[in-house]
Amino acid sequence: MAKSRNCLTAAGLSVFGALLILLAFTTKSWLVTDGKLKHPEFERLGLWVVCSKEFEDPRHWHDAKFHNCWWVFEEEYYIISDIIFEDFYIATQFFFTACVLFTVSGLFYTTLYIYLNRAYEYYVQILSAGILNIAAAVCSNIALIIFGIYGDSREWMPHWGHNDIGWSFGVAVIGTIALYVSGVLYVIEQRVYKVKRENMATQRANYNYEAIDLIQSSHTAV
Repeated sequence: MAKSRNCLTAAGLSVFGALLILLAFTTKSWLVTDGKLKHPEFERLGLWVVCSKEFEDPRHWHDAKFHNCWWVFEEEYYIISDIIFEDFYIATQFFFTACVLFTVSGLFYTTLYIYLNRAYEYYVQILSAGILNIAAAVCSNIALIIFGIYGDSREWMPHWGHNDIGWSFGVAVIGTIALYVSGVLYVIEQRVYKVKRENMATQRANYNYEAIDLIQSSHTAV
């Protein structure tokens, strides 16, 4: 079955959005220092990595200092884990991880749509891809709102006045928009395809009725 322009556009946006979402998920620039401090304790942070320079417990309960980029679940981070893992940060990780899972699932159905042509499968593929992309965009939207509100607040990382939302966050925003548009286009195309199928079924039924009437009329005439 021929692919419509709407669905091809949706497929392209789905792939584009998925790449951006995965890029944001794996990079470490959701929150960055503005570079105006000579010796910043905090440098940048992603959903899974924190980069610091002589970062230490602000309560001075421990003497340990952290350098370079560390995975947030490193065992050594137990000293400041309660500082890093604020409720909003955990919520951001949760919703954006859900976004990634929905995105990858939607990408699977997009791939099926591109390579398979049977009518029923076509209908299922675009409907599933549309729903999954919209679900991914909603989860990402929630994560972005939470992090946008609390990410650079004065109650989290040191020198909050020199901390800014980073480019990874911006990439996630663009990816989310792409997924929203892709999902909406898929749902619209699914609706159009459903109407076409119903019209074809109606026309086929009318044709059958006309054929039956013609046969009955010919028998009556005989």
